[in-house]
Amino acid sequence: MSTYKEIKGFKVQTLASDTAASVVATGTWASGGTLNTGRRVNDGAAGTLPAGLVFGGYTTARVAVTETYNGTSWTEVADLNTAKFLQGGNGTQTAALSSFGDPPSGAPAGTNTETWNGSSWTEVAEGNSTRKGLTATGSTTAAIAFAGESPGGDSALTESWNGSAWTETGDLNQARYLMGGFGTSTASLGFGGQPGPGSTAFFALTESWNGSAWTEVADLNTGRSSGGAAGEVYTSGIYFGGSTPPNSDSAKTESWDGTAWTEVSDLSTAQEDLGGHGTSSAAFAAGGNPQITATEEWTTTATPTTLQKINLGQVYYNSGSNAFKVTQNVLGTGAWASGGNLNTGRGLGGAFGTQTAAILATGFISPNNVTNVEAYNGSSWSETTEVNTARRELFGFGTQPAGLIVGGRPPSTGKTETWNGSAWTEANDLNGVRSDGGGSAWGVSDSGVLASAYDGSSAVADVELWNGTSWTETTNVNTARNYAMGLGTASTNGLIIGGDTGSKVAITESWNGSSWTEVNDLNTARSTGNQSGTSTEGIVFGGYAATQVANTESWNGTSWTEVADLATARYGLGGSTNGTTSLALAFGGYPGALTATEEFTVPATVTNKTITVS
Repeated sequence: MSTYKEIKGFKVQTLASDTAASVVATGTWASGGTLNTGRRVNDGAAGTLPAGLVFGGYTTARVAVTETYNGTSWTEVADLNTAKFLQGGNGTQTAALSSFGDPPSGAPAGTNTETWNGSSWTEVAEGNSTRKGLTATGSTTAAIAFAGESPGGDSALTESWNGSAWTETGDLNQARYLMGGFGTSTASLGFGGQPGPGSTAFFALTESWNGSAWTEVADLNTGRSSGGAAGEVYTSGIYFGGSTPPNSDSAKTESWDGTAWTEVSDLSTAQEDLGGHGTSSAAFAAGGNPQITATEEWTTTATPTTLQKINLGQVYYNSGSNAFKVTQNVLGTGAWASGGNLNTGRGLGGAFGTQTAAILATGFISPNNVTNVEAYNGSSWSETTEVNTARRELFGFGTQPAGLIVGGRPPSTGKTETWNGSAWTEANDLNGVRSDGGGSAWGVSDSGVLASAYDGSSAVADVELWNGTSWTETTNVNTARNYAMGLGTASTNGLIIGGDTGSKVAITESWNGSSWTEVNDLNTARSTGNQSGTSTEGIVFGGYAATQVANTESWNGTSWTEVADLATARYGLGGSTNGTTSLALAFGGYPGALTATEEFTVPATVTNKTITVS
């Protein structure tokens, strides 16, 4: 029996021409009213133009002052209950949220949440994590707060707000501080930032939030932090001002169209530590460092009414060409390009992270294991704190700055060390010793899997799960092997791929949290390669077959497809274990203790495709 929906169908818009790839919000900045209390706002701001709100901030101390804007002048209203700085701010002039932040000494540190009803602030709930320099988007009843600085260092945490309580949810791919952001609790954009106070490294990295996970998208043209942001939806917004290397104020404004950033009109005055809010067409920038009172107002110029902005997934009828069309995202096959070289070439180390933030720990340079550790920031490697125990053929997983290394030899060991961005700490050992590793471990700092490998005498099928504190034995793989590769994001999912059973194998097994199932094989049997991505979408690259190989294969959740080769065939290499299919990193390896780094990117083009011609 047909349903009403099947009978009724759905509406298809008729357009005279195809949708356009980009409609940039061009506009200008003009002077507005001055704040009564000049301050660094960072980023206690909400509302839009001409109905703005700023709260808290820093003069010579943290303040609780709240001011409202009417498009002409600022008026002081009721103070926050807790004076604070470097908080998350979002909402409207009459319904705003102040979350976390840096309060005065002696106050509850960085977990305080207050709501504004248009006339007063009310303390409502505490967050789960202590953070300052974070970013918040959404409303007073549905919001997210992400990134920031915690007592343990830069944070990738995201917490979701339901109007009464905070819940931890999916982490950012890159931990950072003083980002920009706009959007809703289920569709937001986060961008820019820096790795902690005092750093001269600034991120251009942009990530998109879908309500459960973050995905890396197109970078800013200029990496920076401490700027202001405005946008009601994640597909349209602006980022303005901020600090650029080496800690210089910026006047730049960039406009996001849902696909890419475009530079538009600069602020009248370069400024950092400002507060900003609004939409892509009506926004304000207020305050700044040192204790600025100035306000600037952003308004856009009109775009042609006949121009239709491209909308991914849109189905429409083009009356000019008499055709039904759909707007879709067409991915390329990807390509490898050169990145920054390692300072110390090596192979068989413990590696983890993403394309813009990776770690290579210890490893082998003939004739010795080394304790050296290097960190990658998206363009270059720098030496950082050494591991406690030098070893090779070990395993690594997690992010920078929250990962771990485990196992290795000689002799085969069960040692585990955790990384917090500045130091290595010995943690609980594996239940069994493991070496001859590489990629058959995956996860994040509090949830991971180590599958199969060598116990000092033979390959074993044993699997152990990591819960952030200790290892627990669980269901064995079907085929014991060493030097395998793996894809996964937590202890509840993953793939073990290829490896060596005495000869190279292409066998792939899928893990669902309780059991292993054989799925489709690799096209090229190999061992000691590396990988990037998840159990449903990832790539493996390099390794050893009859000799070192450059092959890259892409997994779509069902089968493997060969894509672009590495420029340099290698085995025993490191990789971005927590990267993505479209943004991966390969570095080091053999033969010859290589220093070369390669970056894999997949171009994506949003285009209109003809479905049928009527």
